[in-house]
Amino acid sequence: MTLGVVAALAMVAGGGALAAPASAAPDPTPSPLIVGGTLAAQGEFPWMVRLSMGCGGAMYTPSLVLTAAHCVGATGNNSSITATWGVVDLQDSSRTTRTSNYVYRAPGYNGDGKDWALIRLSSPISASPLLKIATDTSLHSGSFTVAGWGATTQGGGQSRYLRKATVPFISDATCAAQGGSYSGLIANEEICAGILPGGGIDTCQGDSGGPMFKQNSSGEWVQVGITSWGIGCAQPNAPGVYTEVRYFAADILAAAVSLGGGPPGGGVAVGNPGNRSSTIGTAVSATHGASGGTAPYTWSATGLPPGLSISSSTGTVTGTPTTAGSYGVTVTATASAGGSGSTSYTWTVNPVGSCGAITNGTDLSIPDVSTVESTITVSGCAGNASSTSTAEVHIVHTYRGDLVVTLVAPDGSLYTLANRTGGSADNIDQTFTVNLSSEARNGAWKLRVRDAASADTGYLNSWTLTL
Repeated sequence: MTLGVVAALAMVAGGGALAAPASAAPDPTPSPLIVGGTLAAQGEFPWMVRLSMGCGGAMYTPSLVLTAAHCVGATGNNSSITATWGVVDLQDSSRTTRTSNYVYRAPGYNGDGKDWALIRLSSPISASPLLKIATDTSLHSGSFTVAGWGATTQGGGQSRYLRKATVPFISDATCAAQGGSYSGLIANEEICAGILPGGGIDTCQGDSGGPMFKQNSSGEWVQVGITSWGIGCAQPNAPGVYTEVRYFAADILAAAVSLGGGPPGGGVAVGNPGNRSSTIGTAVSATHGASGGTAPYTWSATGLPPGLSISSSTGTVTGTPTTAGSYGVTVTATASAGGSGSTSYTWTVNPVGSCGAITNGTDLSIPDVSTVESTITVSGCAGNASSTSTAEVHIVHTYRGDLVVTLVAPDGSLYTLANRTGGSADNIDQTFTVNLSSEARNGAWKLRVRDAASADTGYLNSWTLTL
């Protein structure tokens, strides 16, 4: 990675495992350049925090630092971390330090995705401004700023002075197309940024956990990502991968509340239900949830398909869609005492008698030696499915050879997609083509996942059925 700011867990070229946060001695003198970056000015990013294990972070509340899960240990009491705040130069005598007293690591974190954590400080840093976090995808374009005290070259030492750099947004499809470890990019949970194909600007060892951020239309800085991983530092065709903050915004806020309170000012996070699909003439009902701020909430939505509306008091979308198409929906909840949050997703309306791709994007835990099922219900689609129907499956798991994956048709017919194949490799990210021409399209289709051996676990991230 290039910036020398963000990759306490940057992966070495050709590898796929996260490296430990580095803790080399700081640079003795400032340099105007890092790997593609420059020195930050005192006070330019006043919510930046340096953590003693060799990671970065940002002040989410006066008592909580948002960082990466791979930077910390398990959830629980922890007084071993020192946070340094308020200075660009880590040796500046005016710096403020606090020790930790508790760590909250994202539930289900196993080294892939879900790379966020909160560190509670022993006492608040009341003077610190706070960095807002994104709650929708509206800032997923253009360029971002990254900053940190990480290495300025791959394998180099940590920096004494805070540095910054600018990295452009990279779509999931383009990022995954770089191959290798990038082909396993977890949609929604991870977002990419960097220079393609040449590299040259990136985060690096010691920048992990630090924020990737940009200004919104009101000029406020908003955190879009958390430095997570990458192949080396600023290498060609090897962008940086960041935790997609908006996807976890509601979970982060709920965790903050459990640790003593969310951000001041009534911050609200709206849960993202994942992309939705329906058919012309078939009534729908979809409920949204929110946390943070002061209930009750007032709900509103833009971009809903024609024929649908949202209840201002409950956040439930109801109605009967009338026009086929793909619609970008944004749902907003406003707290009664002020403050609001939004989330965005795509709602596809299919014409009667045809079936587009339908996705169930709700995470489903796969416990050890167990069987779970996820359902997609198809309605308003005439006739039988195709002989070239597809099931696109994304499972995060530490040993794919444990897994038996089966598509269950509405009439109970079974279609085996994967039967303990792949050995010790991680994850299943594959599109399976299945002859379903004997099956009626309408009904409840299920993806059944069985963990057939002990010691490894994971979760179903999403699956998409195209009939």
